[in-house]
Amino acid sequence: MAGAIVDGVQFRLLGPVGVWHAGRLMGPVEARQRTVLALLLLDAGRAVPSRRLERALWYDAPVESAAEAVRGHVARLRRLLGPLGGPELVDSPEGYRLLAHRRQVDLFRFRELVRRALAGDRDPERAAALLRSALALWHGPALADVAGRWLPEEVVPGIEEERLSAVEKRAEFELLLGRQQEVASELRTLAAQHPLRERLLVLLMAALHRNGARADALAVYRRARERFAEDLGIEPGGQLRRTYEAITGGRELPLDLIGEEFRAGLGTGTPPSEPTPVPRQLPPDTETFTGRDEELAALDGMFPTSGPRPSGRAAVCVITGAGGIGKTALAVHWAHRARRRFPDGQLHVDLLGFGPTQLARPTAETVRLFLDALGVPPQRIPVSVEAQVGLYRSLMTGRRMLILLDNVADSDQVRPLLPGAPGCLVLVTSRVEPTALVAAEGARTLPLDVLSAAQSRELLLRRLGAHQVAGDDENAVGDIVSQCAGLPLALAIVAARAQVRPGFALHALTAGLEGTPPGLDVFDGGDPTTNVRTVFSWSYRALSREAARLFRLLGLLRGPEISVSGAASLAGLPVRATNRLLAELSRAHLVIERSPGRYGWHDLLWAYARELTEAQDSGVERHEARHRLLDHYLTSAGIGGEFLDEHHRIPLVPAPPRPGVTPARITDEAQARAWFGREYPVLLAAIRQAQLLGFDAHAWQLACVLRGYLTQQGRLEDQATAHRIALTAAGRLDDPNARAHAHLGLGQALFRLGSDGEGEAQLRSALALFGQTGNVIGQAVSHIYLSMRLEREGDHVAGLHHNEEALRLYRQAGHRAGEARSMNNMGWFHAKMGAYERALRCCEEALDIQREQGNLAGEAAAQDSLGYIHHLMGRHERAIAYYEQALRFRRDARRLPAGLTLSRLGEAQLAAGRHAAGLATLRRALELLDELAPTEAAPVRARIAELTAESENGADSGG
Repeated sequence: MAGAIVDGVQFRLLGPVGVWHAGRLMGPVEARQRTVLALLLLDAGRAVPSRRLERALWYDAPVESAAEAVRGHVARLRRLLGPLGGPELVDSPEGYRLLAHRRQVDLFRFRELVRRALAGDRDPERAAALLRSALALWHGPALADVAGRWLPEEVVPGIEEERLSAVEKRAEFELLLGRQQEVASELRTLAAQHPLRERLLVLLMAALHRNGARADALAVYRRARERFAEDLGIEPGGQLRRTYEAITGGRELPLDLIGEEFRAGLGTGTPPSEPTPVPRQLPPDTETFTGRDEELAALDGMFPTSGPRPSGRAAVCVITGAGGIGKTALAVHWAHRARRRFPDGQLHVDLLGFGPTQLARPTAETVRLFLDALGVPPQRIPVSVEAQVGLYRSLMTGRRMLILLDNVADSDQVRPLLPGAPGCLVLVTSRVEPTALVAAEGARTLPLDVLSAAQSRELLLRRLGAHQVAGDDENAVGDIVSQCAGLPLALAIVAARAQVRPGFALHALTAGLEGTPPGLDVFDGGDPTTNVRTVFSWSYRALSREAARLFRLLGLLRGPEISVSGAASLAGLPVRATNRLLAELSRAHLVIERSPGRYGWHDLLWAYARELTEAQDSGVERHEARHRLLDHYLTSAGIGGEFLDEHHRIPLVPAPPRPGVTPARITDEAQARAWFGREYPVLLAAIRQAQLLGFDAHAWQLACVLRGYLTQQGRLEDQATAHRIALTAAGRLDDPNARAHAHLGLGQALFRLGSDGEGEAQLRSALALFGQTGNVIGQAVSHIYLSMRLEREGDHVAGLHHNEEALRLYRQAGHRAGEARSMNNMGWFHAKMGAYERALRCCEEALDIQREQGNLAGEAAAQDSLGYIHHLMGRHERAIAYYEQALRFRRDARRLPAGLTLSRLGEAQLAAGRHAAGLATLRRALELLDELAPTEAAPVRARIAELTAESENGADSGG
């Protein structure tokens, strides 16, 4: 029948791929057909999905008609096999199935011969003969003439490893039989082809040494050591070193040439029972691994070294994080540290969740890999995937094993691989959040963030070595650390560039890292897995179209993070839809939810997003997105500013926001303060970006609406910087009103910073421009700030005059809060001139107006002034009561005014005889003023020093 075994039909994979019949090659003649045939033969008897065939043919660039092309190749293979009466190629719901017996495929005959050689009667002669027969099946490199990159890159290395292992095993047996001359002759050629394969080198050295060529054996080691240092930057492994030391020391070689089980069976006449394989599949550890101490401790805690045996189900931990963040390095490093906790072995597989093809490894393929590793003979492996999973779980029962599932795409890839009994630990790495595993399987998560600056520096120095850094400019190391943004992959790539160019100074290697923002070209290690841009792309390509667009547009933002409403405005989408897209980006670790509803990213991801938006989004779309985002910040800050700066705020009427803009929800003073506290670094960045990109109106208006918050929080350097930018933008617009606002904010900041002369010049420019434009409130505010300058000079008459002019202007505008502010200032100046009764009347009237307006900030200011007046009048207890009431209104919200009130309260307490309380209050005032207003802090510091000295002198004289 069609599916019967026909001895005359044979298939070759170990060399050129083909169908052989009666000793003749029958085809296929076309390379893509050979690729399809090879993939069907590798899974002989099992279904191969069409998408896997597409991946093998086109790898990372599938054609639009890929499925149709695959069907065509399958049809031609059927026509080839039909006349031969050979195995049948059938369709199935899962894909295509070639019903060939495994003994018809040279690869499986090779594996069976190797298995028999290693599990036979422990006769070295017979084992060597079986291995010679197995190796005779090879007619060149495996899959030598297939099309596409996937099979050569992903499958061939594993098959080639089997061949080399068989060669090494045969060499072991030949050495036991005293055939060292033949072994040395064969292994010389192989060692030249594989100069870093330690086991091969050990066997060659043993053969040469036993053949009397001691000098040649030692030369093999010296060449190997040079290659290891040059290519890997490490010393050879322990077995190679021990072999070298034994030869030089004239000792017996500690070769461990064959396993203990075989050694025990030699000469006994009775072969021992077949051992259960103990898989040791962990990838090599990273010698330069550094940092992650907290994460390593967390992993230790999930499977402790002591205590009762685990009960219930297998423990599951998922290490999550962005591409290049070091998930695999951490997992492998910890697995090597903890391998003794898992005496039954360690399994490892790359599930290909994120890579060049975005085609994850199928469950059937993974389970089969594990069954092979667990020593299940091919004839015992069930046909159905479900049965294979059941067998796998049965074999895991009672074992203590570590299963490392690397590069997982989703929870569905993991569930079939979870052992059904306790004792094992499943360690998963993934770029996506494992919500389903946490909910259904009780998995724990271990999120990874970028390395700190200190950890980045340590990693870089360990990779480079102290000798390479010693002569370099220390700043170069700092520059590299800064530009790599804590991403381990980026640090490793730069370190590798330094290692392959040891003659270059580090600062030369940073060429291409300079600039703001950094580019990604320099972070290219020469292949997809060591190219930051490519690694990021694997996550990006898995996004939905809408999430991909939002990620690209985030590259337009130059601030450190963004809110949901900000992102919604950037994309022109409703908040609900944006929430969903941000959640998708967060699950893919392309953004980080740093606090509820606020998302950030590290610098290299932002640089990648910026590249994408510049390449894929039109200039018009990018301009509109930036406009919407700046509208969002301007509108939101305008709403918040109305709650913070009532008596200093100058009405501003920006253009209406663009369609699609969602302002922040701010309905009271507390929300306004919280919003500004979160957004002020973003707002400062937005001011800079607006001016650089030509959004000049946004630049000066954002500075204007931010002024009240920055003033109250004492962020005077930021205020000065923002208003210098605003002044540049206003100058380009040639808008007198804009220039007036910029001069005012800059003058106020400079005055507070102690630059009285420059500050006064800015304020007088603001006053003149506001007069030119007829802005009455702007003129009033300018008069008030000029009066503060005059108070510092002690010119109280001129200061009073400025406030009287401000009062007239405020009354003209019907601005009651401003009117109260001016009257309060007038009371202050009257008090300075000794007119205390007039001062009290002004400040009490101001207090009444502020209460009428419900302005707590204004009430606090008036009460502070009344406290000051009563203090000057010698009514210290009343002064203390007013100051304390002012502080109750101010609390911590207005930090700079609170600091000034505290300084005056301290003096009142001292005057009332409360020396300890007064000194303590002054110290609290100094803590605030030191940070917020250095010019105001200086006299308080001097006063504290004076009081402390007096106290010490009194103690000395009393002694």
